[in-house]
Amino acid sequence: MQPSHRTIRLTAIALGVAGVISFGSAGATGFQIRENSVKNQGRAFAGSAVSEKDASVVSNNPAAMVNLDSTTIRGDVTAIDLTAKFTGNGTAAAGTPLARPMTGGNGGDPGDVTPVPALSIVVPLSGSFEKLTLGAQLSAPFGLKTEYDPNWIGRYSAIESEVKTIDLTLSAAVKLTDRFSVGAGFVYERAEATLTNAVDFGGLICRMSPAACAVPNTPYGPQRADGLAKVKGDDTGIGWILGFQWKPTDRLAIGYSHRSEIDHDLEGTVTFTKPASVAPLLANTVYNTAPGGAALTTPSTDTLSVSYAFSDQFRMMFDAQKTDWHSLQTVEIKRFDGIDISKEEFQWEDTMMYALGAEYDLNDRFTLRGGIAKDETPTNDTHRTPRLPDNDRTLYSVGLTWNANEHLSVDAAFTRIQIDSPDVDIVSTSGSTLVGKFKGHANLFGVSAQYKF
Repeated sequence: MQPSHRTIRLTAIALGVAGVISFGSAGATGFQIRENSVKNQGRAFAGSAVSEKDASVVSNNPAAMVNLDSTTIRGDVTAIDLTAKFTGNGTAAAGTPLARPMTGGNGGDPGDVTPVPALSIVVPLSGSFEKLTLGAQLSAPFGLKTEYDPNWIGRYSAIESEVKTIDLTLSAAVKLTDRFSVGAGFVYERAEATLTNAVDFGGLICRMSPAACAVPNTPYGPQRADGLAKVKGDDTGIGWILGFQWKPTDRLAIGYSHRSEIDHDLEGTVTFTKPASVAPLLANTVYNTAPGGAALTTPSTDTLSVSYAFSDQFRMMFDAQKTDWHSLQTVEIKRFDGIDISKEEFQWEDTMMYALGAEYDLNDRFTLRGGIAKDETPTNDTHRTPRLPDNDRTLYSVGLTWNANEHLSVDAAFTRIQIDSPDVDIVSTSGSTLVGKFKGHANLFGVSAQYKF
């Protein structure tokens, strides 16, 4: 079906600012990243809200900071390597007499090796404040990067997608009894995004002025005059986290945490690159550089963790995490000059992640761990785009801790993520279709060091 002229005029903001939200992560479904602790990664993220000897609990469950009895500094970095391949086809100017097969390849591998860092510190107080523990963490809970070949058949939907979020979390925990603690944290989040996609200006000219395409040897027509739309935007937002930890016995620990939604009003600039053949016809139009934006809400999460020590050497952990992706139903896209208003449909659903992990202490120096997790996708077949070719996934993890001495420990972990093959069947705002299937997986390599004073 041919899009309306009004919809065509929204090409840049609709595919750009809304693309900030449709950008996916290899580490978790949606655009979520859980990799703020290599120790947790080695257990497929099981036990994240009751972790012992792990300063990353600052943002996973601040109540569990009481598990650390001295000032502890931790640094983590995980390299996420996403591999994906598209198979399918498309049609330019679909639903019009100008419709023709899309040219170009399959886009290549859109993934790249992307590092995800985290830095944490936990400080237990003493004296009159001995039941109070403070902590801080810098982490990146959302975002990653994908980039397709610029001339691939889905270029009108996506070429480059890069989203970065940086969180500063400041937390405090109070040990109410020897077995029960509560914690709370303040989250300051900065989000940045850069999105690009091709624009079919040749097809646009034909739809705006059919007579221009009736001339013999015309330079206009679908796929004859491609340009580029680039959107950059950023914003900051504030959120919070609450949690508790209960140890009914010396062997059993139960933890729960809730991280709030964080609202962003992304503000940025839409930049167009137009080929010389169409530039005079589109001068002083909506296809000039202009400001634009959209509201974005990063989802809340609820995490329940359980850990049980079967012996002094062997422990098992379980996590159930709900992510409230229902906050992404539709995204209203606006030009700041008030000319255009549109909505992009996402219709995302809440998801669950279930993880089961285990640890075994070989001796005082070495601990082995492993885990498996199932992670649901918030996307659906109706609204899925190549910016987020996401689907349900299974995680398999292994990890190791080396206690170099009583102060320093080093962790390493590897995770293999198998992604169910997602289908894509969409119409871009350039009027093209893209129909096909993605196949992909991701490998995560993590290392960390923790120093206990």
